[in-house]
Amino acid sequence: MNLNPKSEVFGQDDQSWLASAHGTDTARSITLDTSAFTAGTHYPNGYFPSGLPLGKITATGKYGPYNNASTDGTEVLAGFLFTSIAAPTVTTVDPQGALLWHGAVIEAKLPAAVDAAGKTDVAGRITFF
Repeated sequence: MNLNPKSEVFGQDDQSWLASAHGTDTARSITLDTSAFTAGTHYPNGYFPSGLPLGKITATGKYGPYNNASTDGTEVLAGFLFTSIAAPTVTTVDPQGALLWHGAVIEAKLPAAVDAAGKTDVAGRITFF
């Protein structure tokens, strides 16, 4: 038994991209496909940041980074990662998260840009400010 003190540091989740609480009570449970993300680009600090634009991978039903140029399903914006998730150290582990699929976001505060096609994908469900 180890009774020595242990210190852990937790960062604060930055949800300043949310324009209101509208829709936050209906976030959907999802699974991220870690292998679809690039460590230095999508989770440079060891976690997937909240507000990350996501698309649903057609073949697996898991979620990857939104990319309008893709052809695997992630070319359709499904919504945004609701809260930050610690990134696993191996790409074979797929963490669970929540998807904000309905609500309002402050575009300038998102961790990644959303193009016009992505905005069209979620028109009527997500409002951009």
